[in-house]
Amino acid sequence: MPPITDHPLRYQLSNELHARPFPSVSAGSRAVFLALKHQGGAGPEAAAADLAHLVELLDRYGAPHPQPGATHYFGALGRHRIKWERHTEFVTLTLLLEGLSERAFDPHDFDVFPEDWIAAAPGQRITSCTLRIEAQHDTSIIQSKVSDWFVRESLAVSSVLDRAAIVAGDFHIDPAGHTRFAIFAGAGVGQGRIGRIVQRLFEIETYKSMSMLGFAHVRDLSPRMGELDFELTKLMTQMQNASGQAETQLDDLLHVSTELEALQAASSYRFGATGAYEAIVSQRIAALREQPFEGRQTLAEFMMRRFDPAMRTVTSTQGRLQSMAERAIRAAQLLRTRVDVDRSAQNQKLLESMDRRADMQYRLQETVEGLSVVAISYYAVSLVAYLLYPLTDLIEVSKGVITAAVTLPVVLLVWLGVRRIRKKTHG
Repeated sequence: MPPITDHPLRYQLSNELHARPFPSVSAGSRAVFLALKHQGGAGPEAAAADLAHLVELLDRYGAPHPQPGATHYFGALGRHRIKWERHTEFVTLTLLLEGLSERAFDPHDFDVFPEDWIAAAPGQRITSCTLRIEAQHDTSIIQSKVSDWFVRESLAVSSVLDRAAIVAGDFHIDPAGHTRFAIFAGAGVGQGRIGRIVQRLFEIETYKSMSMLGFAHVRDLSPRMGELDFELTKLMTQMQNASGQAETQLDDLLHVSTELEALQAASSYRFGATGAYEAIVSQRIAALREQPFEGRQTLAEFMMRRFDPAMRTVTSTQGRLQSMAERAIRAAQLLRTRVDVDRSAQNQKLLESMDRRADMQYRLQETVEGLSVVAISYYAVSLVAYLLYPLTDLIEVSKGVITAAVTLPVVLLVWLGVRRIRKKTHG
């Protein structure tokens, strides 16, 4: 059998599916998480800056470097383990720390990231988390701990992955600037399964925060959209009442339409990204297979009450912006039709005026031609009479008789000549 030619990207694409495995995490450990959003674009320069920033951290701990152009990295960082991933808009770093600190959610856990290194980051923090993984105790102990650690009003607690663990969090930012999560792992739960729960919680927090950027964008956008909606409604009312100059209204309407198109262009990426991030949040929560714990709200219920309304606002604003743009386009088309009709009426009046002028000019031309015949005939008769005056003695007639005799033929000839010239001129 002859060898089969592989596509040049076959192995690269296959390895991509296995390039970002879940970390192995044991009960009785901690994790800190940091997500940095790019300040500028997401092009090659941003990718190089993110990778260089990671390399600087690895050098401080004497850790090996990732491959050139890498988008993910997992390895040892001193006594800890680091997981680095680069996404389109942001970079995430997860540090896995062995053992439990005496103080739950100790902010000093973040000291693994040097302050000057964080200050030199090529992006801004979009979220950061501290996570505590404990062996599962009885229900009363878990209830007591989550009540002490989290804000009661927004606390979400649920049993996940077929009661393999209990997860808890309140999505609040604590005084140290971090969001807190806790995992209470059941007996016999493997490190890989705990690692998947850790990864899912950090992904939920990250994509939830990235989705909320769309909500912030909508809040900034809404006042100007309200002003444009008012202007558009005002212009359409004027069109309905046929008040004002149509061409002036068309200029104003085109200005509104242009601004709406610019807002759509500027918002399309953020709206699209928000929809994608929202879908990922829902997928990650569904992957946890939550079950209620002691009557507490689950992560899904928290998102339904707090997160989903914000996302519906984004979706509604996106639809409203699209609707306004379409309304402006339709109104501009109608007004342009009105302007064209008005111009056609003006052109018709102009043509009628030109017809009247042409008719008047034709009549004037006929009058001038008539006067020309008279004038030419006068001079022609005089010339012919002068030529025939010497014959008066021979034929014994007076000059007046000769002049009268030649007048009619000469006038007729002049009229025929002028008429022939006019026919040649007008083709």
